[in-house]
Amino acid sequence: MTTKNSLQGRKKNERAAAYLFTIPAMFLLAAFLVVPILYTVRYSLFQYQIVRPDHIKFIGFANYTKLLADDNFWQALKNTVYFTVLVVPLQCVLALALAMLVSSRFRGVSIFRTMYFSPQLTSMVVISILWTVLYNSNPNTGLINSLLTSFGMEPVNFLTNAKTAMNSIVFMSAWQGAGYQMMIFLAGLQGIPRDQYEAASVDGASKVQQFLFITLPGLKGTIKYVVMITMIQAMKLFTQPYVMTQGGPKNRTRTLVYYIYTQGFQQGNFGYACSVAAVFFVIVVIMSLSMKKLIAATD
Repeated sequence: MTTKNSLQGRKKNERAAAYLFTIPAMFLLAAFLVVPILYTVRYSLFQYQIVRPDHIKFIGFANYTKLLADDNFWQALKNTVYFTVLVVPLQCVLALALAMLVSSRFRGVSIFRTMYFSPQLTSMVVISILWTVLYNSNPNTGLINSLLTSFGMEPVNFLTNAKTAMNSIVFMSAWQGAGYQMMIFLAGLQGIPRDQYEAASVDGASKVQQFLFITLPGLKGTIKYVVMITMIQAMKLFTQPYVMTQGGPKNRTRTLVYYIYTQGFQQGNFGYACSVAAVFFVIVVIMSLSMKKLIAATD
């Protein structure tokens, strides 16, 4: 009985210590996530102009009614979904290809890893400015158009044409973010036992067969994680259109986060911006849960 009581007392102490160590994390989570969400929902029910903070008026769900009839909101949602649908598979496939490349042994592989991971260590603002210069429609200043004209092709208005602006941002974003996902895939590849490849090679399996029946099943958990975090990051697109296109041309690169910024901080419609933010949060949660169920269905 004494031993049993001692074990129970030790478990209680361990449980109390665990709760004690989680208190700082829970406090920070509440302060920087839960409380802002609650305040966002609260202010979305008010007519709140930043330039006139003394004229706060409760209007209920009027902001949400206005949102449903707002063509700019629906265009921003369409742009956000379009960007996410394109960049997630492109970035994940590129990251996996790079991970498989750097997992092989060749001279200078460490330098190659550093080169592709370095964009993650550079400010997105700096990278956006750099790619704005690369995309410049003037062949004399834009490197890409300079190369195109050197091959006798016409210059392309990458960022000023409504048909190519978002696609240009998609390509740049996939390049910038692939390095981080590459490192995650690389860790997953290193967790696959090498003897499986050796046994498959002895049995006469080709590289394609090894990839389909060993690599992909071995990376199933890693792929789920990478797809999920890439989708969430894609939904939060803001810096690239803000720096490179200012939401243009013709609002084709204005995303939901950019629209929240323009409504709240440029036009001062803080209450309406909060309603857009609340809806955006619900959309992200729904998409995340849907993606989770879709991935779970493939098991």
